[in-house]
Amino acid sequence: MNLSEHKRRQIEENRRRYEELKAAGQDQSPQALPPLTSRDAGLGLEATVMHRETVPGGWYRAVTLAKGESLRVINSQGTSSVSMVAWNRHDMSERLNHADTIKVQWTAQMRSGRVLLSDMGRVLLSLVEDTSGAHDTLVGGSTAASNLRKYGAAHRNTRDNLILGATKLGLSRRDLPPCITFFAPVAVDKAGRFSWQEGVRKASDFVDLRAAMDVVVLLSNCPHPLDPAVDYAPRDVEVIHFTSSTPDFCRTATPEAARAYENTDALRVA
Repeated sequence: MNLSEHKRRQIEENRRRYEELKAAGQDQSPQALPPLTSRDAGLGLEATVMHRETVPGGWYRAVTLAKGESLRVINSQGTSSVSMVAWNRHDMSERLNHADTIKVQWTAQMRSGRVLLSDMGRVLLSLVEDTSGAHDTLVGGSTAASNLRKYGAAHRNTRDNLILGATKLGLSRRDLPPCITFFAPVAVDKAGRFSWQEGVRKASDFVDLRAAMDVVVLLSNCPHPLDPAVDYAPRDVEVIHFTSSTPDFCRTATPEAARAYENTDALRVA
């Protein structure tokens, strides 16, 4: 067997193994993940609210969460999209890795039961409650250029908001990872084309994120680039910082999540 033939067979074997693991992961995960959360679900009797605030349309907020604390982001009017990045509070060179979040869990669909991974293979946040399952992990947030093309004016945008927020945290542009955007019902067809699913977002939609380590979360409340609305009119969203004694079921929702939590727990022990 010559070298090229050996390489071809190795590639085929790697592809076969990849498809085998992917099929196993995609087959098991939907069976383990919970249904969507009811929009009228409260925080629970065991929850304690630490802080509550409104993020105006077009603006941003940074929130610091200790391990085990949670953040509820509420799409009050049902027309907002909220982009998010996050860092390890104690070592901000460790940050959200949206590519690994997708690859390790074999899906670009974020919903309750999924985890948001860092570039060190650890869990930054878990998605414990979710009313819509309509979130974007691929397109990213708006920029000055995308707003200019879409609206004919340079309105506030996610990219600039994240840069401003990162600067206030002592970081720079190079510390910004690609974002994940909640309440952005983006679909991808078999040809890889993006489309917006109108009518999926509803008033009072929310997500609950629980910190698996001490983290800093940066949110930007700006319209998504694919949002079909012709006018720039972002609405307010509500953010609730709270604690809850409810166990985090994401720890065992999928084998991939369980391994990521093992990496996270090892960091805490160290």
